[in-house]
Amino acid sequence: MADSTAKREADSVGTDESSQKVKRAKSDSENGRGEVDNESGSENILYEFKTSNVLSDSAREKNIFIQGKLADREAVVILEKTPIREDTLAEIFSGSRLKLEMKNDIYSTYRLQAPPHLNEIKTTVVCPATEKHVKKYQRQESFLVEETDEDYRSITLPYIEKQSFSIQWVYNILEKKAEADRIVYEDPDPEVGFVLLPDFKWDQKQVDDLYLIAIVHQRDIRSLRDLTSEHLPLLQNILKKGKEAILKRYNLPASKLRVYLHYQPSYFHLHVHLTKLGYEAPGCGVERAHLLADVIQNLQSDPQYYKTRTLYFPLRADDGLLSKFKEAGRL
Repeated sequence: MADSTAKREADSVGTDESSQKVKRAKSDSENGRGEVDNESGSENILYEFKTSNVLSDSAREKNIFIQGKLADREAVVILEKTPIREDTLAEIFSGSRLKLEMKNDIYSTYRLQAPPHLNEIKTTVVCPATEKHVKKYQRQESFLVEETDEDYRSITLPYIEKQSFSIQWVYNILEKKAEADRIVYEDPDPEVGFVLLPDFKWDQKQVDDLYLIAIVHQRDIRSLRDLTSEHLPLLQNILKKGKEAILKRYNLPASKLRVYLHYQPSYFHLHVHLTKLGYEAPGCGVERAHLLADVIQNLQSDPQYYKTRTLYFPLRADDGLLSKFKEAGRL
C-alpha cells in the first residue's frame, strides 16, 4: 500500500481526569482504522502498556510512535503534542510556572509548565495492532514510483484486488452506523453526493489546522485512476458544496482552502481532502497530492486523462506493491 500518513487517526485522549475520553481504534486489515468506541471515565487504559520498540519519532512534528503490549495484545500508541490555541494564551501566561534556563542581555529562555488541562497530549491507540500496522508506522526509506497506464493494469490493479483491503469503516460512516454525530455536511444523492466530516488528525479546536474528508456515496470508484469525464458532476459538486459547508461552519473562505486527492490513496474508496491553506498536512506534497480543481480541468480536456496518464507516487521500502514493481523491472 502507499504510505498512509494521511489516514484518519483516533480522537485525542485528554489528561483532565474529570473529562477524559478514550477513543480506541479497532484495527481493520490494512488501514489501521475501524469503528470507534467511546469509553467515558477516568480509567487510564495505558496504565499497563509495556513498551517494546519506538517505531519512529519526529522533533519537528512533535510526535512519537511506540510499539508494545496492552493487556497481552500487540498495540501501537501514537503521542502527539497538541497545538497552542490563541484563545488559551491569556491563561497560559497567567497560570503557568516558569523556570529560568538561560539569560543573556535581552534574550532569556525558560521551561514553562502550563496548567494541566492546557498541556494535553493527543493519544491514538491501535489495538490489537497487526504486523502491517507496525510496519506502517515504522520509519522507513521511501521510493518514488513511476506508474504508466500499463503498469496500473498489469501491476497495481491486480495487487489491489488481491489484497482485498477492508473499508467497512467507510461504509459504517455512509450508512450512519458510526460517527454520525461528526458529520459536518451531507449531500445524500447516490450519484453526486458525499459525506463531509473531520479527519481524526484534526482536534477541531482551531481552524489553523483544519482537516476534513469528503467521502463519496458511490462505491465503485477506487481512486484517481477510475475517474473519467462522467464523474465531473460528482467532483464539481464536492468542490462547490464542500467549500460552501466549510464557509458556513468555520467561516473559512474558499481562497484559504487546499482541496485535493491522494494517489495512491490510503484506502480505495474515493475521498477528497480539504485542509486549510498553509497547514502542512501529511501527504500534501506534490508527489502524492492532486488538486481537485486540476483534476476537474484535466478531465474536461481529456475524458480519459487518468486512465492513460503516467502517475508518480511514493512507496515505503517494505510495501508489497513496491516489490511488485521491482519484480517487473520497473524500479
